[in-house]
Amino acid sequence: MPVIHWFRHDLRLADNPAFVRAVQIGDVIPLYILDDVNCSDATTGKPMGGASRAWLHNSLQALNDTLGGRLVFRAGDATIILKTLVDQQGVTDVCWNRCYEPWVVLRDSHLKKTLQSQGIGVHSYNGSLLWEPWQVAKPDGTPYKVFTPFYNRGCAKAMPPREPIPAPSPVHWYDGDIHRGHITDLDLLPKSPVPPWHIPMMTHWTSGEQGASDALYRFIKNGLPHYKDERDFPAVTASSRLSPHLHFGEVSPHQIWHAIDALSMDSMYDQSLLDAYKRQLGWREFSYHMLYHNPHTVTDNLNRAFDAFPWRWDDTPEHKDFYDRWCRGQTGYPLVDAGMRELWATGTMHNRVRMVVGSFLVKNLLLHWKLGERWFWDTLVDANMPNNIASWQWIAGCGADAAPYYRVFNPVLQGEKFDKTGGYTKQWVPELKQMPDKYLYKPWDAPQSVLQMAGVTLGQNYPYPIVDAKQSRDTALLAYQNSKSS
Repeated sequence: MPVIHWFRHDLRLADNPAFVRAVQIGDVIPLYILDDVNCSDATTGKPMGGASRAWLHNSLQALNDTLGGRLVFRAGDATIILKTLVDQQGVTDVCWNRCYEPWVVLRDSHLKKTLQSQGIGVHSYNGSLLWEPWQVAKPDGTPYKVFTPFYNRGCAKAMPPREPIPAPSPVHWYDGDIHRGHITDLDLLPKSPVPPWHIPMMTHWTSGEQGASDALYRFIKNGLPHYKDERDFPAVTASSRLSPHLHFGEVSPHQIWHAIDALSMDSMYDQSLLDAYKRQLGWREFSYHMLYHNPHTVTDNLNRAFDAFPWRWDDTPEHKDFYDRWCRGQTGYPLVDAGMRELWATGTMHNRVRMVVGSFLVKNLLLHWKLGERWFWDTLVDANMPNNIASWQWIAGCGADAAPYYRVFNPVLQGEKFDKTGGYTKQWVPELKQMPDKYLYKPWDAPQSVLQMAGVTLGQNYPYPIVDAKQSRDTALLAYQNSKSS
């Protein structure tokens, strides 16, 4: 009996409950559909950004190699494509792991009813979350809105994360006549004459299930011992770099959770150290939880009081220039510029620096958080809708557990505190490589002799600040007070 396993954000064979079920039912047709049709309603979703598409291309190539070239590639409306394949191949069952973005929930609910009405078995599973959004609730049954009780009470009282499932073996593959297509049919990579920016970006990563496994091993060995104390320092390799692997499902959160949990017997790993990283997995869960229960946040503020806040758009020459210079890492604030250049070059940015550049955009420049969310969506290899929206609304002050609006990350003080010797900043802003530490984060204060010795000419090879940090902070706080009054 032919059965379809529909790969989505689960591009792996191990710990893949839907794939295991498909193998149990019959002869497996492995399928990937790039559905840019159903996600095009701006109120519920949007097509994948450029950096994510480049990652996906490499990840699907790795998966197809693992499958011996058996992966079926399709692009278009998944509801039509699946029905066509089911009819053509006499498929009896379709298996998939659930996704939770609003547009996917709408599409999958409709698709499940349609297939079942035709007598097709539909089997969906949780392959990407430790706890599904409806499994963690307050005692009165309503969803949590604050992270700490969500994690400390809700998640702690829910069933413990299940053990990972081994990859099934043997697998009986469908050998009927089927057009498998080719990965190029998905049109994931930028075309000429666009410069091949994705090629140097992807040299920083190894996509695929094996790449994810290797990244997890490296983190446990090299990063985890220092994670709790050093995760805020961008020049130090203490972060896991697992988020894109998690997003595309090359590794599951259950695999990571239990790999971390298994270290509790190792004297090298203090329990508080393990808990610090597991808590970060909890934040990922909370983002999914919040978007699932608040699908309107795809386009709207969670805290509707911020609907009155006078954020600017890039619709005037001045504000467009602000936005463009922020995107290109030309703001004149070295830590902000370093983060934005790291993002463009590698498809990621250190988490501490993400908070700094986000605060700078929405508070110092008073540009709308949606502009930042849009840029990150296109340039992050781990562009994940729940996390991206939750993070931007958090830093803007209008989301769940939000940073108070009066908390403005000073880009000078943040650099001096978290990148004291400039190892990170000078890597991504090489114009300032010779700048003394004293003036690295405020080169405009340096005497002309110091600038000359460092080879820096402000306004020529490095820009003046586009706004004054203190004045722009005061303007933002005044705008906040006025919007509260209105």
